[in-house]
Amino acid sequence: MNRILSMLVAGCCIAAATMAQAQTDDNKLTLSGSIQSDMLVPQADDKIGAEKKEDFQTNTYVDLMLQHRDFEAGARLEYLEHPLPGFENDFKGWGVPNFYLKGKLSWAELTVGTFYEQFGSGFILRTYEERSLGIDNSLLGGRLLLKPARGVQLKALGGHQRRYWDHNKSWISGADLELTVSDWIPKMQQSGTTLTLGGSWVNKHEEPGQFRTTITTEDTVAHTTTFTTLEMNQPRYVNAWDARISLNTGNLSLLAEYAQKTDDPSFANGYIFKKGDVAMLSASYSRKGLSLLLQAKRSENMAFKSDRTVIGISSAINHLPAFTQDQTYALAALYPYATQLADGEWAYQAELGYNFKRKTALGGKYGMNLKVNYSYVRAIDRKFYDGVQRNAIGGTTDIAGTGGYTSKFFKWGDHTYYQDLDIQLSRKFTKQFKLNLMYMNQRYNKTQVEGHGGMIHSDIFIADGKYQFSPKTTLRVEAQYLSTKNDEGDWVYGLAELSLAPHWMLTVSDMWNCGDSDPAHYTDNTHYHYYQGLVTYNVGSHRIQAGYGRTRAGYNCSGGVCRWIPAQKGFTLSYNYNF
Repeated sequence: MNRILSMLVAGCCIAAATMAQAQTDDNKLTLSGSIQSDMLVPQADDKIGAEKKEDFQTNTYVDLMLQHRDFEAGARLEYLEHPLPGFENDFKGWGVPNFYLKGKLSWAELTVGTFYEQFGSGFILRTYEERSLGIDNSLLGGRLLLKPARGVQLKALGGHQRRYWDHNKSWISGADLELTVSDWIPKMQQSGTTLTLGGSWVNKHEEPGQFRTTITTEDTVAHTTTFTTLEMNQPRYVNAWDARISLNTGNLSLLAEYAQKTDDPSFANGYIFKKGDVAMLSASYSRKGLSLLLQAKRSENMAFKSDRTVIGISSAINHLPAFTQDQTYALAALYPYATQLADGEWAYQAELGYNFKRKTALGGKYGMNLKVNYSYVRAIDRKFYDGVQRNAIGGTTDIAGTGGYTSKFFKWGDHTYYQDLDIQLSRKFTKQFKLNLMYMNQRYNKTQVEGHGGMIHSDIFIADGKYQFSPKTTLRVEAQYLSTKNDEGDWVYGLAELSLAPHWMLTVSDMWNCGDSDPAHYTDNTHYHYYQGLVTYNVGSHRIQAGYGRTRAGYNCSGGVCRWIPAQKGFTLSYNYNF
């Protein structure tokens, strides 16, 4: 805490000094911010499992930021004393968990308080806020950004990581150096080529906790079994490093990145003593009418948390992208994939985009866009030591204290975690009418991601049409169908959205579980309609949305990170204001 107070004092001194030096015409202060409030008047619904725990629930956030040429300060008030379903076990309460001071010079910037940061692709450090998932893993401490010369950027930081309304005891520190080599070579600048080299280091200092494991020894000759209890010698320091190179030239972009961390026994990996690593290659090409993306990633034992005992998505220091497409359509997002940080994975993604020219057989009068995406995620090869079997995902004691397993880098494991192929066509038929079509073939290993359910193989069909009656009146209609013989069976979804610019939008939708893996299970009590009705009004910087309906229980995901949200039913009201 003394370190934090020292940095706060230093930040205030820098801010005061820079403001004192400011010119008269630059002495203006600007105040900006936002208000977001999502409210629910819940109703109980035994059919879908919705509960009514309170008469009124809300997640409300107020952000304020004061800016000057050489100074910035901000704070966020969070009110979740009566939180929305899914947040009550973690975020219940209210306060000001986010506050900071920032002093700026032409070549330096110092932040004290709470802040967010990402090194490279986030393999060893990514702190961010995602309210819909209940994620805020900011650091409370200090961050220094230096740009001492052209093409050179250095970051150094330290702090305690937020966990809901508290901060973990471990101390996180790190540094990142990024060199833009092309800034030093005139020929590269003239050709429009950018070459960047980066390197990062992160350290976690966490005091050892008490953890005991029992080793079982069997004597098959004497027919005896011996149990030995050992105290685990947990490391106080865990170090991670990252190296990367990025090249952009003409229509081509390339990125290669590798990261590694030292032994980090935790609940997530079963308290094993084993290094973790992740390697990624990504290439993209784009020109007028054509885009192509190819990328591959292998990760192993890369769960990196500021509290080794934590279960779930909180306290994550790093982030690994999922290499699967973020879906916006309801049924395409019904089975979202979550990155397997502890167990590791081989992940591949390929995406092709192509525009058929106007006034051609396929392009028609206005042209047509084709987009094809393929994602595949596979287990890595893991050979556990003799006599050791992993009996659960995370938190096992049968491998605790050991090296866990060996793994060959280029060898796949036995299981597919996720696979999808989706094809999208978008074509404008007239000045008023545009149609999007999508087909998706998906395999989702529910056992690996959620702990039960087996492999789900589904086919998804989507039609999305938009008709513009006038410059201010537009109607958009969606029809979706998911076909599967697994899990809960088939689903259908329909949506109609009427936009009356510039103020009004009316939306009605329904998602219905119309099939089952076993026809004998079909009853009126297991095949429900999840209906929604919404009215949205926009005026200036204000947005108000009121609605009523049901929401299905399931995972809400973004970028490979998922949070379970329970079923709910009732009246909703949302208010957003930016100023």
